[in-house]
Formats: sequence, C-alpha cells, structure tokens
Amino acid sequence: MSRMFTARRKTHVEDELTEAVSPKQDQKQETSARADLWLFGLHAIESVLKNDPENIIRLLCAEGRRDQRLQHVEALAQEVGVKINRVEMRELDKLTRVDRHQGVAAQYRPPRSYDENDLYALLDRLDEPALLLVLDGVTDPHNLGACLRVADGAGVHAVIAPKDRAASLTPTARKVASGAAESLPFVQVTNLARTLDTLKQRDIWIVGLAGEADHMLYASDVSKHALAVVMGAEGSGLRRLTRESCDELVKLPMLGTVESLNVSVAAGVTLYEIRRQRMSKAPPA
Repeated sequence: MSRMFTARRKTHVEDELTEAVSPKQDQKQETSARADLWLFGLHAIESVLKNDPENIIRLLCAEGRRDQRLQHVEALAQEVGVKINRVEMRELDKLTRVDRHQGVAAQYRPPRSYDENDLYALLDRLDEPALLLVLDGVTDPHNLGACLRVADGAGVHAVIAPKDRAASLTPTARKVASGAAESLPFVQVTNLARTLDTLKQRDIWIVGLAGEADHMLYASDVSKHALAVVMGAEGSGLRRLTRESCDELVKLPMLGTVESLNVSVAAGVTLYEIRRQRMSKAPPA
C-alpha cells in the first residue's frame, strides 16, 4: 500500500538562523507560508529525523536536560548525521514562542506542498480502495494536527483541504500531529468542490458528515467503495457547495446534551468505523 509521496530533496542546506518573529507577528506566523519554520516537541522532531533529516537546518536541544526521551532524539540525530546545538531553555522559548517545546526544536525547511496532480498520482498507485479525509473549512491548527494524527492511525491515504480560509501545516499543527504531518500527504486544493467532482469521476464515493443527515453512519455500507470522508468546521459544518458535492450524508448519534463533537473526534469515529467494516468483510488471509 502506497501512503507517502517522495519529497524532492534540496542539495544545499543553509546554516543561518531565520530571524525571530516578534510577538505581534505570532498570528501571522501561524497562517502564512514561508521557506523555513521552527518545529518543536519530541514527537514532531523524532518524525522529521526519521522521515526528512535532509531538510533540518539546525537542531537545538536544551542545556541540562538529559531525560530518556531527549536522549532518544539525540541518538536519532547522531544516526542520521544531524548536528546537535546546545542552547539554554530560554533561547528555545524565544525561538518557538511557546513553553511546551519539551526541550527540543529544529529549524526546518519543509518539502514542497502537494497539489491535485500529486493526489491523482497517489490514487493511481494504490493497491486497495482509496480512503481520503477531506476537511472543509477547518481553521484551527490544533484541529488540523489532531485530524492528521487520527487519519494516519486509521490508514488514510491523504488529507485534503482548501488553500483559502483553512488551516495550513504550521509548527503548532505539526506538533499536534505527532509525526503524521511528515508521513501523511496533506493536499491543499484551489477549488474543493471541483476536486470532489474529479474524485467522483474516479469512482470515489463522497461521504459527508452532517447533523441533518437522515441516517446514521452505522446504517451505511462503507466497506466496498473507495471513499472520501468530508468533515466540516465545528459550528458551521459543511459549506453548501461541499454538501451538494457529496454522494451521501451520514451522521453520528448524539445522545447527550452537546450538539456536536470536535472535528478530530468525529473524524476518528468515522474513519475507524470504515476500517472496522472493511476489515470485517475482508477475505481471510
């Protein structure tokens, strides 16, 4: 099963640090694209050391911290030939603008972003029915990271989102994803409705999660089709054009007082139900 794109590597790695971003620019930093970024957190750094060490410009570890998890990161760095720079904890606070960096950060040049052509090339290489997660208007990088993490666990082949008015792979999203941002293709598209129509032409069944659906997810047979599961933003749900592009709308039972689940929780419930049905109907090995 093919689950990763091969990123194009750069042969030259710059040694200079990017300038620290002022506090007033924090929000802009979270939403805008730039050549280099700072990754932080043990899971995120471990993942990039395993999957993309060539694009690490500088790896920083906190002076005086020698716990087992950080020692594992240092061992990985030595194994792949990435130099470790020791800095004081307050330097990491300054560079990452957070206090939850866990004593490690890396200046990182992310691989190129993926587009529709990459997505279709991936679909052509699959040896099982496609399983895609589509995020319609999810703007919180924490929610994006959590969706990537659960999608990776459920064996999703790619996550699709619009380029505009949606979260991108910021350092926060990558940290929350706990490594999934480096292993799972994240495809940003210009026109989501058009992409969904193209997927339908490829015999991919579009299933949208919507509170107004007339039947539950568990009443739908999602074991046979190649599938794209579409999740809307919390509160507003699926946009009209996205809803109209769906072949089927399903809902989850809500038996308490809350009206909806966090989008990453709903994605996890839905994706694992699809996997449960596929595994229960798979022929014996």
